[in-house]
Amino acid sequence: MKIGLKTLAAVAALATVTAALPAKAQDARSYVLATATTGGTYYPVGVALATLVKVKLEPKMKIGLSAISSAGSGENVKMLREKQADFAILQGLFGLYAKEGSGSIAQDGPQKNIRSITMLWPNVEHYVLAASEVKTGTAADLMGLKGKKFSIGARNSGTEHSNRFILKNLGIDPESLDLVFQGYGPTADSLQNGAIVGAGIPGGPPVSVITRIAAQMGDKVKVLQFTDEEIKKADAGTGLYYKYTIPAGTYPDQDKAWTTIAQPNFLGVNDSVPEADVYEITKTIYENLPFLNNIHAATKAMSLEEAMSGLPMPLHPGAARFYKEKGLTVPASLMAN
Repeated sequence: MKIGLKTLAAVAALATVTAALPAKAQDARSYVLATATTGGTYYPVGVALATLVKVKLEPKMKIGLSAISSAGSGENVKMLREKQADFAILQGLFGLYAKEGSGSIAQDGPQKNIRSITMLWPNVEHYVLAASEVKTGTAADLMGLKGKKFSIGARNSGTEHSNRFILKNLGIDPESLDLVFQGYGPTADSLQNGAIVGAGIPGGPPVSVITRIAAQMGDKVKVLQFTDEEIKKADAGTGLYYKYTIPAGTYPDQDKAWTTIAQPNFLGVNDSVPEADVYEITKTIYENLPFLNNIHAATKAMSLEEAMSGLPMPLHPGAARFYKEKGLTVPASLMAN
């Protein structure tokens, strides 16, 4: 009997030691965050988020996050669906499409796997035209680009689809333009060498490529403004787009404020990511906003009070738990079923 107990104890002890080793390896979680092309706002903010998680959560909690470039929101929805990414930065427009199974992803149906974590910053539209194409200085000038080369964004990117959405709502058939499908960096190059006459470049001000274009081209290009009537047309009753003012001095030689339009960007996540991990990431973001602010000015628009504003998808339970702990009321519309 005694021998049996000792043997059992030895086996139990050995099992405990043996199980402990792989358990530690399994505890480490390495997630992927899909962003967009490197010349916009998504990528640098994504890198900032990944760096924050690496510094604050990886050493003790074994939660890692890597930011990767992509074609933007359209591809990001696909990557989330196919489990090629765990987190993604998305345009509000694509959040709406994903929730409804509409727009450019209608053939894929509602994306029930996607959950929201937080609003990030306004995705501000910058319509840039060669000065020779500018007549009014407003969005009305886009009407005169029929048959001319216009960079609409990388294929299947959020930039491409938001540009199509806005142009159609303004009464412009995108296919009437000579469309060029480029990321932000190549678009800036094409403007400089005269290969295109205009581009739609959304992002969180200051967008690095707009800074570059303004600094290198000066008065050879103009950023179009939107009238109240044009803002209403661009939104088409969705409630997604709103008036946005880019303060004077945001870009080189910008001596006056610009009136344009913006939609929200948000951080999305697959519902398969554990609640505890999303909770820790959400908490870390809001306990370290100054860190993000120092890396990109667009994140200065973030605050706990605005975290749930305009979210198009239900919250991930981990994010909802954090907000409730902070004393915020989570709307019923944002609670996952």
